[in-house]
Amino acid sequence: MINAMPPQRNMPASGKAESQMEPGSTTPFGGSEIVITDRRWRAHVPNILRLVARALEAADCTASVALTDDRTVKRLNYRDRGKNKPTNVLTYENPPEMLLAFGQVAREAAREDKSVGQHLAHLLVHGALHLQGYEHDHPGDAREMENEETRILIRIGVPNPWKSRSPVQ
Repeated sequence: MINAMPPQRNMPASGKAESQMEPGSTTPFGGSEIVITDRRWRAHVPNILRLVARALEAADCTASVALTDDRTVKRLNYRDRGKNKPTNVLTYENPPEMLLAFGQVAREAAREDKSVGQHLAHLLVHGALHLQGYEHDHPGDAREMENEETRILIRIGVPNPWKSRSPVQ
């Protein structure tokens, strides 16, 4: 069973994620935990716990998920990847977990003219595929990952995020 909170390495610098967490935001399902530390996730994504559970189940993933803020993800991205900026999703393999930055996800969703929920589902599937060994560093690998993302997202009713770029083969 995966812990309710990400391990200490993923805690905000203050070490106070638990006190910042909304009541009832940790929900176990299928061996995973969902932790929401930024209230904006709930305000912008209806039925967020159900959406996360459906996306992970469709991707056959039991990672824990932390829905957090740009500052937390930026700090971890710098510490663990040497990139001093927030990213949309960070994945860790052991234990399997994903951290998603609300501001980054919301900005990308607005730029791509989709809902925060649709983009969140896409990024959860994307992160799950990374945990399963998929990469997108090379064009062939990227196409394979995009096609798999599209197949999974269509199963849960999320439109193809790559429609204007590459149809599923």
